[in-house]
Amino acid sequence: MDDLTADQLAELKRDLEALHDVLEKVLTGNQEDSNPVDLDLPIGRVSRIDAIQQQKMAQANRRTQELRLQQVRAALKAMREDEYGYCRGCDDSIAYQRLKARPETPFCVDCKKRLESRKR
Repeated sequence: MDDLTADQLAELKRDLEALHDVLEKVLTGNQEDSNPVDLDLPIGRVSRIDAIQQQKMAQANRRTQELRLQQVRAALKAMREDEYGYCRGCDDSIAYQRLKARPETPFCVDCKKRLESRKR
């Protein structure tokens, strides 16, 4: 597989930087959504259960976004060290189309499939 061109790398770097900024803003903005529910509030039992469910969903979403932000930072670091675009599983080049869809991904499609099949 061919390595990325300079234009492709520049485009992917812009994509990563933009994604980094978006994730940081989202994480800053939804901090309150994942705060604990005040059990002393005078609301009904169903409303309290709904509030707790919403909180759990916000916390799970936050963890996913935090992980993605870590991956974006790792990808930017790999880019600075000229290691970006190579699969951490097999060390082959990751296809440009895959990086364009998920610029933070550290795995090629085949290695990602193998990892996901092990989790099942």
